Amino acid sequence: MRDYRPRTDDAESVLRIRRLLLPFNLSTAEAVETGVTAAHPDSRFRLVLGEDDASGRVVGVLRAGVDHQSKEPGQGYAGVLVHPDHRGQGVGSALLRAAEEHTAGVGARVLRIWALDEPGRAFTQKRGYQPTGHALHYLGLDLTSAVLPEPPPLPSGFSLRDTTSLGDDPRALFDADAEVVLDEPDSVGWVLDDYEDWLAHDWNDPLHDRALSSIVVAPDGRIAAFTTAHSDGENRYRSGITGVRRDFRGLGLAKAVKSHSLHKARATGHRLAVTSNNDENAPMRAVNTWFGYAHGTTEVEYVRPLG
Repeated sequence: MRDYRPRTDDAESVLRIRRLLLPFNLSTAEAVETGVTAAHPDSRFRLVLGEDDASGRVVGVLRAGVDHQSKEPGQGYAGVLVHPDHRGQGVGSALLRAAEEHTAGVGARVLRIWALDEPGRAFTQKRGYQPTGHALHYLGLDLTSAVLPEPPPLPSGFSLRDTTSLGDDPRALFDADAEVVLDEPDSVGWVLDDYEDWLAHDWNDPLHDRALSSIVVAPDGRIAAFTTAHSDGENRYRSGITGVRRDFRGLGLAKAVKSHSLHKARATGHRLAVTSNNDENAPMRAVNTWFGYAHGTTEVEYVRPLG
């Protein structure tokens, strides 16, 4: 095992593993590199690679750190990926031990991990992790054949735009995001209170496509609803968070921003749209069903105390 080396071909090696095992999790080599080199210092982020001694190829990847935006301090997280040809050889166990040692060493009290399939869940439970009761469903939509509904009519005085209209001052979007995230279903919960951090890691995320991200602006000038869009720069599109501020719920605004974004994605050559749904988010499940998204796979969250 060794740490990720910036400005080498490690980014391509990580990307190869991610695309094989997490096809719904959009990424590029630039996003892999930036995720390491521009990580927030409080996240104590670490990317570890497991290499095959014989070939020198990367066969396992670990991402681990501390969720510095969590409402509860001391929340460690980890993601372990092992190439299918190298499972059962101790690679995953070694990477998970490294995650536990690293996060405990930087002050985490618990470690959270998401397991994608039955072998992954069995692996996680065997090592003392317990399910939190939270699951995340990944959905896909074929944009080459989908019949996309048009955005529903907006209430009088509301306008639908893409986020390029915000220019170099997206503070209004940050304010909307900070409110919406408080209601996001999660086992711990997040708080967005650092605008500069949000600019660096959300607004300036290499995957964030501002021309495909949509907002609805209310008559009072506030952003009433938004959806953020990610693109791999080729033909794959992923919805990030879609949110509606509390004062404007029940007006069909989530459908409006997602429809606007999806239509633009198809018009710019994107062929596949992916998104995710928390088990507890019934309103967004209904919106994605309206668009025709099909279920792909489900991740289950597990947790274990450290120390």
